[in-house]
Amino acid sequence: MHKKILAGLAVGFIGAVGIAVPAQAAPFVSSSANADVAVLHAVPGLTVDVYVVAADTAADPTTGLGAPAIANFIPSRIVENVSLPAATYDIYVFAAGAATTSLATAAITATDVVVPANTSITVVAHLNATGAPRLTAFVNDVSKIPAGQGRLTVRHTAQAPAVDILANGAVAFAGVTNPQEVTTLLPVGSIDARVNLAGTATTAISPPPVVIKEGVNTIVYAWGATGALTVAVQEITGLHSSPSGVNSGQAGLAADPNSALLGLGAAGVLALLAAAAFTVFRVRAIRTEG
Repeated sequence: MHKKILAGLAVGFIGAVGIAVPAQAAPFVSSSANADVAVLHAVPGLTVDVYVVAADTAADPTTGLGAPAIANFIPSRIVENVSLPAATYDIYVFAAGAATTSLATAAITATDVVVPANTSITVVAHLNATGAPRLTAFVNDVSKIPAGQGRLTVRHTAQAPAVDILANGAVAFAGVTNPQEVTTLLPVGSIDARVNLAGTATTAISPPPVVIKEGVNTIVYAWGATGALTVAVQEITGLHSSPSGVNSGQAGLAADPNSALLGLGAAGVLALLAAAAFTVFRVRAIRTEG
């Protein structure tokens, strides 16, 4: 399947090449030549190995693709803050431990994935509306946010038909389909959110209140399989219009004693297993203005 990341939403999967295990993850440093990438695994019940190679690189019939970029990648895990050079990649997702000598046996394939420079991207492995695994890459909006406001982004990545997104009992976004995203600016505060099947009062997901924070893009993912739908929340910080919004250059993840450190060159990747049904992932912002 041939997929490309363009200026907006596109389909694909972005990973890392040559991941090693360092003593400590290095802070990410913004570079106009790189993309800031996070990866969320949202395919229930599927543990995979992810391989990332230069575009058009074939598997060796004897050794396959070598070591995976992300091994034993399980649902609810996120790999964050990959500073990935702008280039074109081929990505292959195999069942964990499976042989990679034949690319035709990959569970999911995305070839000629174009990674643009100076962007913030979140890639989600998820199910489409009919339950088939797919890979979707979202280009995150990291433009500045007016004082006293935050940005709310909702992404439909669940095995479900079109849905309505309700805020405080009223329909905020109607008829959102997989893998569509919607976004708006809102005043700082707490929202009683709900996901209903489109045009009905049938609630598919009723998460805890969503907190809108100043200078933060709060991204809510509806994901999961029929009968077991849930949400994940990602926060992209440092988007204030005021000087207080200067980027720290490092991820602000919630502490987790079970997290594992993975490295991508000097940049590093943090893999965090999130066992809770409602989880917040915080990632830094990368400025896109010239």
